[in-house]
Amino acid sequence: MADYYQTLGVARNATAEEIKKAYRKLARELHPDVAGEAGEERFKEVSAAYEVLSNPDKRQQFDMGVDPLAPGGGGFPGGAGGFGFQDIFETFFGGGSSQQGPVPRARRGQDSLVRLDVDLSEAAFGATKSLSVDTAITCTTCTGKGAKPGTTLHTCTACQGRGSVQRVQRSFLGQVMTTQPCNVCGGYGTVIPDPCPDCHGEGRVREHRTVSVKVPAGVETGTRIRLSAQGEVGPGGGPAGDLYVEIRERQHEVFIRHGDDIHCTLEVPMTAAALGTVLTLDTLDGPQDVDLRTGTQPGEKVTLSGLGVGHLNGNGRGDLVVTVNVAIPKNLTDEQTKLLHHLAELRGEESPEPRLAPAHPGFFSRLRDSFHAR
Repeated sequence: MADYYQTLGVARNATAEEIKKAYRKLARELHPDVAGEAGEERFKEVSAAYEVLSNPDKRQQFDMGVDPLAPGGGGFPGGAGGFGFQDIFETFFGGGSSQQGPVPRARRGQDSLVRLDVDLSEAAFGATKSLSVDTAITCTTCTGKGAKPGTTLHTCTACQGRGSVQRVQRSFLGQVMTTQPCNVCGGYGTVIPDPCPDCHGEGRVREHRTVSVKVPAGVETGTRIRLSAQGEVGPGGGPAGDLYVEIRERQHEVFIRHGDDIHCTLEVPMTAAALGTVLTLDTLDGPQDVDLRTGTQPGEKVTLSGLGVGHLNGNGRGDLVVTVNVAIPKNLTDEQTKLLHHLAELRGEESPEPRLAPAHPGFFSRLRDSFHAR
């Protein structure tokens, strides 16, 4: 009779944890995937020893001088009543391949993504929009159960409602038992003998519906708004996923957006730029006055604070930045030409000397320009 304690290298008074630890160490070293065919026989011996010493009843028999694995005493390990795949799996991974029950029919649905076009004013101030979507909803005929009204789901006779079946295969260790999903019920444990005529057993149908979307101020192209539980209803009438609305901002005819600031170009006559004036500009907030100082130069900027886009998830708004473009007249009457010549004479500019502007304005020039832009 083999000495199973000696095979595992443990004392006769070893605890169950010590026996398990010794077996795990040897099994890793001798497993055929590691040691090859050379360790196969030794692996069988170690497995047999662990089967006996890890079972309190069989260990007691062995301590009394009876080999429970001898012919007529329980069979070779891996047999119908012996040490199989589940024991090896439990030893290496801390848990067996125990039956976990049938798979639930109701599962969470997928998230959906749709795109929504908004104009600049809607992005600046926020808006509430109606959006048409095509998603799966719970079938109202069967309320998500999948069965025809008046009928019920039946327990699968192939797996007896467990959702899985066990199969026995032969290997070098003997008979190995594996668990696989039932191919009759698909792992659900139940079958639908009379499916719902509207959803065909899915528990959900597709429907074109309208949802309301609250667009916050400050959104821009690429911003995504999450509508919880407004996506696809899951199979079996499971909870719906989320609906994500991706914003696409339409291009404005006049204003160009940069972050939360908006920019535009205001064209003014040469005389207005020279003499200064107050012009009315149509903004997102309605008509606003733009005060041009005397001697306004081409390219100068006038900032209207707080007339831009609202800050997303914050207070306040960006600015409206107006760039002045001075229009030089091309077609002059004789009288206008005389007046301009007279003005040039008064200013000593009849034969002006060319002056090159510096490529990089100095500090004081930049400071002056910053004050003019305020």
